[in-house]
Amino acid sequence: MQYENGMIAIERVETIILDVPTIRPHVLAMTTMYRQTVCLLRLHCADGSIGIGEATTIGGLSYGDESPEGIKLAIDSYFAPLLLVGDASRPAMIMAALGRSIVGNHFAKCAVETALLDAQGKRTGLAISELLGGRVRDELPVLWTLASGSTADDIAEAETMLDLRRHKAFKLKIGKRALVEDVTHVGAIKRALGDRASIRVDINMAWDETTARRGVAMLADIGCDLVEQPISRNNREGMARLRALSAIPIMADEALHGPEDAFDFARSAAADVFAIKIEQSGGLSAAKAVQLIADAAGIGLYGGTMLEAGVGTIASAHVFATFPSLAFGTELFGPLLLTEELLEVPPTYSNFALSVPSGPGLGIALDEDCITFLRRDAAARPTISIAAMQKG
Repeated sequence: MQYENGMIAIERVETIILDVPTIRPHVLAMTTMYRQTVCLLRLHCADGSIGIGEATTIGGLSYGDESPEGIKLAIDSYFAPLLLVGDASRPAMIMAALGRSIVGNHFAKCAVETALLDAQGKRTGLAISELLGGRVRDELPVLWTLASGSTADDIAEAETMLDLRRHKAFKLKIGKRALVEDVTHVGAIKRALGDRASIRVDINMAWDETTARRGVAMLADIGCDLVEQPISRNNREGMARLRALSAIPIMADEALHGPEDAFDFARSAAADVFAIKIEQSGGLSAAKAVQLIADAAGIGLYGGTMLEAGVGTIASAHVFATFPSLAFGTELFGPLLLTEELLEVPPTYSNFALSVPSGPGLGIALDEDCITFLRRDAAARPTISIAAMQKG
């Protein structure tokens, strides 16, 4: 229904769980991924617009405290009743109402805000990047993560990416093996690629501070360009000590859960670079707030990923396209890690960059046949509607 005062109702909240295989095992310090599980959200609005959003985690609950299944349950049980009485034409008001009533749940909030802005963009004819203040770039440099676990396979993969002109910066997931073994692995890849590529590492908090001091120094000696979250997210003072001693930039990732963490890290001089993730930040607007704090503090920016599929990746791209400076590029390669494409038109990767769509909202459309094929429960299509609420 469309209310007399001009409000646009959200008539239905639809959540779907998708299981998408990966092209190869993706080895991280805390888990090995063989598939990606996506919580897809659709908001059906009274004016006919449908906004889509995505919430995706890494390895279920192995990375953080939200899972796709938990996100779906939270949206169905707690977000939907608030959404169904909100005005879809006022996304910021809805997000403020959710913030007052729901603590945390950053990934779920990000999916909802993405869907609200997608619908708003469709009804206004504006891309999400324009709704967020306007883009300053139409393409984003994208690195690739080498995480097969094999040095030879990683080198061959990197060479292929360079030949295809798809990526010329590579991040290595380390921390699962002994320190010397890990550094030897990184060094071999750096020697093979030389100056043709930037090599960074992500430890995913696997080291203690003593190991990190040794490891960061060794990585600097072999030509590594950046070290991501080497120690626990809770050891902010340790991050500051490492940063003060390091010859190469130290980046915060898991430690950043929105503007408050960003402010504390900036105040503590605990990172040279922030990895901004829209889901981890709590939404697109929150990610923009993290960017503003970083810019004010002179901290470098990197566009991070939760290995989202097409919807989350493009939502991130719209946000990152508005950043005045993006010194360390992005890692928006999530769709490339999956065997199936969820969008009618796949994201465009060429000349080492991802193109940001220019159409209304996200500027993308779902491949409905693929969604039907990949959904975990094809027989049941759970939705929450105003009619169902009235019956209850």
